[in-house]
Amino acid sequence: MYSSHSPLNPGNLKFGTLRIVSGNSRNFVFLTVYIMEKNTTFSKVAELWKADKKQYVKKSTYAAYCLLIQSHLLPEFGNRNDIGEGIVQDFVNRKLALGLSQKTVRDILVVLKMILRYGAKHGLMELHQFDIVFPTERERQDIEVLTITNQRQLMTYVKEHFTFLNLGIFICLNAGLRIGEVCALQWDDIDVTVGVIRVNKTIQRIYLVDGEEKYTELIVDKPKTKNSLREIPMTRDLQALVRPLKKIVRGDFYVLTNAANPTEPRTYRSYFNKLQKVLGLPKMRFHGLRHSFATRCIESKCDYKTVSVLLGHSNISTTLNLYVHPNLEQKKKCIDTMGKMFK
Repeated sequence: MYSSHSPLNPGNLKFGTLRIVSGNSRNFVFLTVYIMEKNTTFSKVAELWKADKKQYVKKSTYAAYCLLIQSHLLPEFGNRNDIGEGIVQDFVNRKLALGLSQKTVRDILVVLKMILRYGAKHGLMELHQFDIVFPTERERQDIEVLTITNQRQLMTYVKEHFTFLNLGIFICLNAGLRIGEVCALQWDDIDVTVGVIRVNKTIQRIYLVDGEEKYTELIVDKPKTKNSLREIPMTRDLQALVRPLKKIVRGDFYVLTNAANPTEPRTYRSYFNKLQKVLGLPKMRFHGLRHSFATRCIESKCDYKTVSVLLGHSNISTTLNLYVHPNLEQKKKCIDTMGKMFK
């Protein structure tokens, strides 16, 4: 607790909740909203929160928070010492109108919540309750997936034109790694005796803000969730490619470079984009390789839980929502099976 003479004197705090609602949905996300004590601006509270949070979260997570604060929250709320429902709702509406996804806007509001909760805890603000409304999302964005023909073309090319960069593409198509995971993959992570790839780290370039100084840094770190730490069995084709290489490479070298230094995701993404043009493939993001792996697993009648584990999803609902969408033929079969119960 703070004394009445403390700069962080809690005073008479009032607690409330901001409910984020989506259309007519009854599923609410609760978010705390505050009004600052006089002369305490949001930017000051944000700086205190950042200094505190830096002690407990990964460097990449902290960098992501700083980027959201710098890009979205400070320009809107930085000099304010009160934040009302209308202000936040208008902020949300404008961000959505600019093309930001609901997920991105919700992530921004989560950071806003943490900062304001920190301020209230230390007596810098009061809080009031109000609702933030999101429009109902009616359209599902289709994921990018290679056709079987295009996937066969790509796999054949990378096998016949071997480079370590092409090997990475083959790994992603056969094991579903994310781009940061394959960039961080080392030869020691590939076990040809057991026949598995062990995913235990990721690489990314993070944006850092240190006072007036802004810079980026390439870091290798553990994946953000424990589910991303996983073992993926290799296909026979993949084992045939890597088994002879394992006899001559250094275990601590990175697979994509076969050197002590890794390549970074944006460089590898650029390489993949150029390769698509060379092969005349439809333009697709690198993440489409992972989507293609998952889709082929589902098409091969793999059970959903196993696919979820292979992908490193935090829960099976993510897998179901992304990849399990019955076609008309499957729907007809389901209805016909149900109808037979009454004959």
